[in-house]
Amino acid sequence: MRETPLTASSCCCGALFRPSMPNQNPEQKARDAIDAQLRASGWAVQDKTAINLHEGEGQAIREYHTDTGPADYVLFVDQKPVGVIEAKKETLGHNITPVEEQTGEYAAAKLKYIQSTGIPLPFLYEATGVLVRFTDQHDPKPRSREVFSFHRPETLRDSLAAGRSLRDRLQDLPALDPAGLRDCQIEAIAQLEASFQAAKPRALVQMATGSGKTFTAITSIYRLLKHARAKRVLFLVDTRNLGEQAEQEFLAFTPNDDNRKFTELYTVSRLNSSFVPADAQVCISTIQRMYSILQGGDLDESAENENPGELTGRRREPLPVAYSEKIPPEFFDVIVIDECHRSIYNLWRQVLDYFDAFLVGLTATPDARTYGFFKQNVVSEYTHEDAVADGVNVQGEIYTIETDVTAKGGTVLKGHVEKREKLTRAKRWEQQDEDEEYSAKKLDRDIVNPSQIRTVIQTFRDKLPEIFPGRIDADGTYQVPKTLVFAKTDSHADDIIQIVREEFGEGNAFCKKVTYKNEEDPKSVLQQFRNEYHPRIAVTVDMIATGTDVKPLECLLFMRDVKSRGYFEQMKGRGTRTLDHDGLKKVTSAAPSAKTHYVIVDAIGVTKSLKTASRPPITKPSVSFKDLAMEVVMGASDADTVSSLAGRLARIERQLTPEQRHTIAG
Repeated sequence: MRETPLTASSCCCGALFRPSMPNQNPEQKARDAIDAQLRASGWAVQDKTAINLHEGEGQAIREYHTDTGPADYVLFVDQKPVGVIEAKKETLGHNITPVEEQTGEYAAAKLKYIQSTGIPLPFLYEATGVLVRFTDQHDPKPRSREVFSFHRPETLRDSLAAGRSLRDRLQDLPALDPAGLRDCQIEAIAQLEASFQAAKPRALVQMATGSGKTFTAITSIYRLLKHARAKRVLFLVDTRNLGEQAEQEFLAFTPNDDNRKFTELYTVSRLNSSFVPADAQVCISTIQRMYSILQGGDLDESAENENPGELTGRRREPLPVAYSEKIPPEFFDVIVIDECHRSIYNLWRQVLDYFDAFLVGLTATPDARTYGFFKQNVVSEYTHEDAVADGVNVQGEIYTIETDVTAKGGTVLKGHVEKREKLTRAKRWEQQDEDEEYSAKKLDRDIVNPSQIRTVIQTFRDKLPEIFPGRIDADGTYQVPKTLVFAKTDSHADDIIQIVREEFGEGNAFCKKVTYKNEEDPKSVLQQFRNEYHPRIAVTVDMIATGTDVKPLECLLFMRDVKSRGYFEQMKGRGTRTLDHDGLKKVTSAAPSAKTHYVIVDAIGVTKSLKTASRPPITKPSVSFKDLAMEVVMGASDADTVSSLAGRLARIERQLTPEQRHTIAG
């Protein structure tokens, strides 16, 4: 067969689409699938007998001749060869890496009709129609990696124009200016950048709640954009609330080497529709929205309110993510996943598998799945205990309130029983012919026992002066510390709010609900809770259970159990933030000192289920400091005693005056 030279006049459009034929062999089926992937990625697929190097942005020429034989595909951009594809049948996907040597030989071979430069083609692919692996010869140590599909022609053009790959440019990151950074942040950034430079695809940053994970991530993102010339970064969250907080941190960030804000230097866009601006260097999105975008749809903002990792019983067979021309797999260079322990598995993992990007996880509470997903590449381990020792976090204490109903359940006596709709709270009376026993698990979900809620709230009210002594306001009344109550459902939250207002003898402003289903703007209530005197008590279900900063918060009242160990740690983390005396007095004027500790009031048994990832908070709050110290002097080394003593020492340290510190140091 006569071979046609490379000329624009030799185009045959009919050769671009090869219909599937019956009884095809596995190799041809793979070729057809590869052709479809190439076309979806913007390549004009052509036979060697019908070449047109001016068709489209780039051309994939089948069976192109080299001096070592025909290459399955040679890729052309701007009428120049840039890469090769070695195609294999699908069943060889498990054994594709040995093919890399063959691909490399074609990349280094002399192409027919092309003046040889002596330099191998830079972009190498192995493909089966199901699997695609890619090697960039511009990398310092070229290493193949699996990608969702082929890169677009314009992507390869831009890469060639840059002259160096991202992995090569990462080697140029300068020394970090440590000004304004904690030691744990400096260590995390240094180790993360070392991971980038080693071309490790995934890295996990474990830092205690309140130690500045987001600030650490933004510092690293700034350096990637400025010094490594990263194209685009995705900051991925799992709730809208976390996305809004991240956006505020980007807006507030000023780098050490520039007096302009981050957002004056780079465009930051929080996605609230299916539109993704191509000119944004940083995109903030929930994983739900990004999944929806890759599905080609839009998403109602209400679907971003809840952490998808906590949703159960609502799963359908997930639709697979498909190639998106608008958001191709190479769209982002780096993806930072905030609270990554929660929502990166199962259905949502498809979003991360789609992108050809470095993945960086941020969490205070990794579990076995998290370590596995990030390939055991933990670049920072800064625990809650470390943070307490460094004065970054405050330690906690536990007080327990237990009722018979909470522990054992109860009985609904026969007769006329009040029934209430969960959503509308509409009431009706029904005749019940027999007594009905209910377990503790049904309490406040299927069975509402207002007396049990009232007993807990009364006990909490009466014990507050013992838990937080010396909180007498200017008018002589006791000042309730900022308290967050965790309820089981929105309906349960409403019951709690009503009873709190009654038992404390206060009005509506004293206790409010902060949930996504609240009629009052939850962000406004949260802002009040954080910065103003009222509300003193906030009741939530999930909205501020994780990732929300309320530094004046001193008390957590658990009226719901939590099955997830990581989730419980995150909920505890709401109380760990430090705050100086002036900051605390702005909202709690009777506070006698800086925030020294926080208290968990356990009314449901949540602290007894051994789900905590870090050591328990102080479990001996009633033992004096002197007695704790003497126990240790006399040889006590159990975890409860040592942890309690460490927490007390950290608390004392925050109460010392400068003169006292000098005396101790001297």
